[in-house]
Amino acid sequence: MTTNESVIEWRIIGESVPGASHLRAGIPNQDSILHVRESARSLPLVLSVSDGHGSNKCFRSDRGSRFAVKKAAQLVGEFLDERRGAFDHAEIESKGKDLLPREFVKRWREAVEADLKSRPFAAEEFETLEKKDGARGRKLVEANPPLAYGATSLTVAVEESFILYLQLGDGDILTVSEAGEINKPLPEDERLFANETTSLCSPEADRDFRFRVQKLSGEPPALITVSTDGYVNSFSDEAGFLKVGNDLLGMLRSDGFDFVNESLKGWLEEATQKGSGDDTTLGIICRMDALRKPEPTSATTGAATSPVKPTNEKLAAAGGADKSGGTAPPPAPAAPPQTPAQQPQAATPDKQGA
Repeated sequence: MTTNESVIEWRIIGESVPGASHLRAGIPNQDSILHVRESARSLPLVLSVSDGHGSNKCFRSDRGSRFAVKKAAQLVGEFLDERRGAFDHAEIESKGKDLLPREFVKRWREAVEADLKSRPFAAEEFETLEKKDGARGRKLVEANPPLAYGATSLTVAVEESFILYLQLGDGDILTVSEAGEINKPLPEDERLFANETTSLCSPEADRDFRFRVQKLSGEPPALITVSTDGYVNSFSDEAGFLKVGNDLLGMLRSDGFDFVNESLKGWLEEATQKGSGDDTTLGIICRMDALRKPEPTSATTGAATSPVKPTNEKLAAAGGADKSGGTAPPPAPAAPPQTPAQQPQAATPDKQGA
């Protein structure tokens, strides 16, 4: 297959819904999603997702995740636009690996500082924190104010000849081939286990990013999915979650892009309602010509797996940031509804506090 950009059309659909437990408790959605396309040309196409920490100490993580998706999309877009198609893959790899994490963390922290300047921590915020976590929780936030905004970050950018992946913390980026083969383009982070995760609020966050430039030779992915851990926790096991990529591809082929686009929100809402109630976000990048291929025999049109209700707590760096994960998978592979071009919301990934 050719990778000629004049032939290939990429489109994004995505949605974020507040967790059912958050709605009951009056807590805002702490997940955020944002996708943009360079106005002057069809590419690059950038999709960014963030999960704001749900721990008591991360009481402004909904804002932290919104800052994260905006800064990530802006920075990656600028980084690629500077080269205007004259891409040296080795240079993109070497410079991007160092520059993007460092500059991203710098910009995110500047956004946090500006927010604190215009909206200093209120006495009510600290009073609530002390009631839940005691005086120690307040001291941790006072010593590291970005902790209150703690969030993860997952960003994918598609260019003519390559795909760029950048991730900090938990959540999942998957690629789906035309035949329905599922792959993880980034290596696993061994530190992301049990209740621990890396985070933007960590002191050395720029060192914790995973980064890759995937050169497009041969057949590009048919789909790329980006999701917060509230979605994977909707499934009883990882196999069920991975199967959704194949299911989505089959549904996009059989029922069409618009149907999936319009249905995603309802699917995710059902997922969080039947699961643990965590915020749930899913973005999908589609290669439109791949959707015109015959539907793979392994694709299904029904629910992916039986739902479970796991409880997943995440402890934020230097303090605690918890997430409630686990949601039942929607009636069909989780795909996005309305084409939300720019819609941020937050979630929770961090390192376990001392």
